[in-house]
Formats: sequence, structure tokens, C-alpha cells
Amino acid sequence: MAGISEFAVRQVERWCTRKVPERLRDEIRVECKRRGNAVTIVERRAPWSRSIGPDWTEQKIAQLRLGDDGLWSVYWADRNGKWLSYPGVPEANSPMPLLEEIDRNPNGVFWG
Repeated sequence: MAGISEFAVRQVERWCTRKVPERLRDEIRVECKRRGNAVTIVERRAPWSRSIGPDWTEQKIAQLRLGDDGLWSVYWADRNGKWLSYPGVPEANSPMPLLEEIDRNPNGVFWG
């Protein structure tokens, strides 16, 4: 099986970039990280207090996984950071339908 294509990664990266207006990107960013056959989407926030240090905080939003069959599935992170399969959304041939579902967020699991 082939791994994740650069085209698919660029689709997710463009989606992440569009989530936050440019004027706010020094405070908040949505980014993705690729590892193996998964692309993890995270929300990063600038330090808001000196007491928490200089590092940006990171919160898991979603994970897109490319299966051996070439289909994509979406997962959400519970409060302990464990990835759970997102119910009710069929697998897809590309990340885009799953990114649209993350935008819709009907169950409130991605964006709180």
C-alpha cells in the first residue's frame, strides 16, 4: 500500500491555514502533523502568561487515517488524549469530506 500522498497532506495544510485569520496567527494556529499513515490536526495557542513559560500549548483536534484499503477515516481525541473513531461518517477517498465533517462538528467533539 502506498502512503499518504503529498497532495493529500497539502489539502489538509490548506484547510488548517484557512481556519484562523492571518491577523490572529500570532495568538492561535491550526496545524497538522504527519506520522506514518495518519495526519493529526492540532490547535496551538501562544503563551498567555509568563507562569506557563514561553512554549505554545497544543490541543489535539482530529486525526485522519489512511487505511490499507486507501480509504480515509476520522478520529477524535477524548479528554485523556485517546483517539476514538468518529461515529456516523463513512470512510472517504480523500481527506476533504472528513475535513468538512470536522467543520460541521455536529457532536461538538472537535472544537468543544
